[in-house]
Amino acid sequence: MIETGLENKVVIVTGAAAGIGLATAERFVAEGCRVAAWDVNQAPESAGVFQEVNVADASEVEAAAADVAERWGSIYALVNNAGIVRDAQLVKYKDGDVVSRMTDEAWDAVIGVNLKGVFNCTRAVAPHLIKGGGGVILNASSVACLNGNFGQTNYVATKAGVIGMTKTWARELGRYGIRVNAVAPGFVKTEIINAMPQKVLDGMVAHTPMGRMGDTADIAEAYLWLASDAANWVTGTTLSVDGGLVIGT
Repeated sequence: MIETGLENKVVIVTGAAAGIGLATAERFVAEGCRVAAWDVNQAPESAGVFQEVNVADASEVEAAAADVAERWGSIYALVNNAGIVRDAQLVKYKDGDVVSRMTDEAWDAVIGVNLKGVFNCTRAVAPHLIKGGGGVILNASSVACLNGNFGQTNYVATKAGVIGMTKTWARELGRYGIRVNAVAPGFVKTEIINAMPQKVLDGMVAHTPMGRMGDTADIAEAYLWLASDAANWVTGTTLSVDGGLVIGT
């Protein structure tokens, strides 16, 4: 068994109430970590200590980070997993007319959670990592930003932005012993994906060389490894966990 060095470490996981976030929080709990589970929805006890936090609200995030540090004395890792989708075509054109466009509300909502939320959380938690002598920041990107994705201008923009912030923060924070990496999942069986038509799901699998969709546990394991001592010289990178989807597309 690989020694991760994570036992008793304090880890914050955002978007921890369901899907990849829940699986990630539970995996860190199983590793013996003390986990703060941040979400706007109630997270189960298995995810750690729940805190209701809207990552798009900077003041809520600052207060929650201070609470974690006060409760446990230090913070070791932040997993910026929280994310939403508000899909729509940029411009939908039919029979010579524009019939719909992506709205400002759809754009702002996704930017607020997926991009500004990552900024808010990292800005709030980084000082605690510095004071503690180092740590790990892990950000949720997506393979969608590598090739684009129909109807997801807002989502793809945020996930590409996350990669840029990851590289910048790796440069800025490395001197303090802080590693910053991103994970880019492929198609993973979550509530959002499972609601898609079976024909679409079959098409996803057909383009994935491994011949299956991912499980939330697959992504949780990637986060765990990147947070562990086994990855102690890995920083500024984006790890695609996609069953080969990018090369198979």
